[in-house]
Amino acid sequence: MNNIILFDDESWKDLLPLCLTRPVADLRVGLFRISEKWDHYLNGESSYITKDYLAEKYPIKISSDNYVINSRWLPNDRLVSLIKNLGYNDALLDGDNLVAVRIDESQFQLLVNNKDIEELKGIDIGQTKETFSKISRPDDIFKLNGSEIINDFKILKDKKSAALPTTVNSFGTYRIFVEEGADLKHCSLNAENGPIYIGKNASIMEGSHIRGPFGLGESSVVKMGSKIYEDCSFGPYCKIGGEISNSVFQGYSNKAHDGYLGNSVIGEWCNLGAGTNSSNLKNNYAEVKLWNYTTKKFENTGSQFCGLIMGDHSKCGINVMFNTGTVVGVSANVFGSGYPRNYIPSYSWGGSAGYKTFDFEKAIELAEIVMKRRSIDFTAQDKIILEHIFRSTSDFRTWENQ
Repeated sequence: MNNIILFDDESWKDLLPLCLTRPVADLRVGLFRISEKWDHYLNGESSYITKDYLAEKYPIKISSDNYVINSRWLPNDRLVSLIKNLGYNDALLDGDNLVAVRIDESQFQLLVNNKDIEELKGIDIGQTKETFSKISRPDDIFKLNGSEIINDFKILKDKKSAALPTTVNSFGTYRIFVEEGADLKHCSLNAENGPIYIGKNASIMEGSHIRGPFGLGESSVVKMGSKIYEDCSFGPYCKIGGEISNSVFQGYSNKAHDGYLGNSVIGEWCNLGAGTNSSNLKNNYAEVKLWNYTTKKFENTGSQFCGLIMGDHSKCGINVMFNTGTVVGVSANVFGSGYPRNYIPSYSWGGSAGYKTFDFEKAIELAEIVMKRRSIDFTAQDKIILEHIFRSTSDFRTWENQ
């Protein structure tokens, strides 16, 4: 197998809060995580170059022959072909940005230690007219999700789908793929605009309507009467209900009740309370702005549509109303009436009436309880990561110093 090393470049911070708890390559876009896509296309096994506090949970593996790839780039047939054809010390560039390089172990050690390495032979793919996809900001994840579902569906081309039950109303020219153990009853699957993937042991309850492109991860559940529009994907062990469009759940998160969510990205171990709604379009139809952790201000997204970006382990209470383009950090707890602010720092506790800091030990206790419900251990590595985030983001919780 090929050894693949996926690295986070200097633009890593622009993908916060989603990458506060993981390398960029661990993000889900389409049906799979970025690392899973590269493993498939290059017949390899990925490891990571990431931030020091993440490195113990996401270690690096170095071999005598390494494909080192920028985590923000998403594989397609053309990019994979260019990478496969790289010789030693050959590199793919996008202007001044490194996309991929093939190097041996000695060269790699020089590279990571910021020492001079043998001159690379670069090919600038930015000068071509070919189209390559990469994620630079959180909203890119939902913007690219539909096309990535269609692209990821090629990975399933040689697999056989389980039979659809006769009670399922299915139609459309695209393929519907159902893994073994999935449970579907009296639901509607519309594959006219894109494929539909139902993961192992997943469940779609009666009365639900789903339009592709769509992906449902292993053991996830779509609750009764749900309305799921195009370009949605939900990772493993999610509970999904209400009305959702063009949104991505990384995994292990719940929106189990009525309420609308659109053009959004939700991290892992999140829970949206009953009746939660998120605006994805401003009343004046103006371009939506999102909080940027690099510039520490709201930046234009270039789009009229953007809903909620929520980091791992965050929760909201019943009937919370998120305004257009709201960013919630890690381990926040949002509740109460009225619209909360458009940027809610990590470890915030409160809502429109005001905030205080979520006690760290109580946040850890909650994370342990939530993960245990999915039979997943909360590890010492997880605590190190969450403690680093708690300490490193304290400057953003301005009420601490008031």
